[in-house]
Amino acid sequence: MNTVLHKGRFLTLIKEGHWEYAERANATGAAIIVAVTDERTVVLVEQYRIPVHARTLEFPAGLIGDEPGQNGEAHADAARRELIEETGFDAERMDILTHGPACSGLGSEVVTLFRASGLRRVGNGGGVDKEDITVHEVPLDGVDAWLEAKGKDGVLVDPKVYAGLYFIQRAAT
Repeated sequence: MNTVLHKGRFLTLIKEGHWEYAERANATGAAIIVAVTDERTVVLVEQYRIPVHARTLEFPAGLIGDEPGQNGEAHADAARRELIEETGFDAERMDILTHGPACSGLGSEVVTLFRASGLRRVGNGGGVDKEDITVHEVPLDGVDAWLEAKGKDGVLVDPKVYAGLYFIQRAAT
């Protein structure tokens, strides 16, 4: 039997047996976008994340079906919307690479990892509302050294970045 311990605007804390976990209150999942330009640069976003009290480096990403009127939003539509909002790029193609739990010991959220291709600039990006997102276009040939330098500067690199780079490199071979 499930017991709701707390229900907030974005998260619900649930106890099931001896386990406690978080569930999204306002979304059906999350989309993460591995975007590579025709010039072979990878598009990454940097922003301050309050839960870890640090700037983080991530792929563009966002919730699916989290806005009013978006119930039943298709995963690829959410991925495209988030890519435009955060980076200012739109994609000709949005292909699913994989999907799975974001952090199965903490929450029920399942994420879908997309490969965005055929990118074209349609805006400035930077996020919406109070998001303060910096967009980086990093040449794939130098991305490993660039990520290492950002880490040395105190920026936390989301491990999903390395997973996404694996998919890019695997596709190139």
